[in-house]
Amino acid sequence: MIEIPSDLHKDLVPLAFLLGNWAGAGVHDFPGSEKCNFGQEVSFTHDGRDFLEYRSHSWVLDQDGNKVRPLESESGFWRIDADRKVEVTMTRDDGVIEIWYGELADKKPQIDLVTDAVARTAASQPYTGGKRLYGYVKSDLMWVGEKQTPEVELRPYMSAHLKKVVTPEDVERWAKALPDDMPDDGIAFFK
Repeated sequence: MIEIPSDLHKDLVPLAFLLGNWAGAGVHDFPGSEKCNFGQEVSFTHDGRDFLEYRSHSWVLDQDGNKVRPLESESGFWRIDADRKVEVTMTRDDGVIEIWYGELADKKPQIDLVTDAVARTAASQPYTGGKRLYGYVKSDLMWVGEKQTPEVELRPYMSAHLKKVVTPEDVERWAKALPDDMPDDGIAFFK
């Protein structure tokens, strides 16, 4: 369910599908790195201004799905303009800072992003740019990331399938919003 908070900045309504806390798993595979399954938690929040705040934490999973160690952390800010152009500033724990530009697809909740600028600290690994695709599919958030380095051409390296995290406060708010004329048996509601 896509909910549009009353205090969401009007410019951000097209990005409302991203809002909330998400959790799930995915696959990481890039030359020179360990191929692994990973877990991920992502949050998109707002404070009434014209941007979404983004945070992501991922960790390597073992064969049984247990956390082994941190994999990657990112944080940033997402904006959108009246022409559905999206801009993202992102900082990663490995010493990379990026500016991404892209577009919200027409008539569907899908965002394609490409790096426009990359800055790296001396300690970071080689990295020259990337692409990302985010999509809201059947109430889930899915994404795939591509990356390139001076030695490796642009190729997919991470993808994940995330589910919305529902809190007890969400359930209480939704319950209060139910209509008063709900059928007692619950079945008639679906007819």
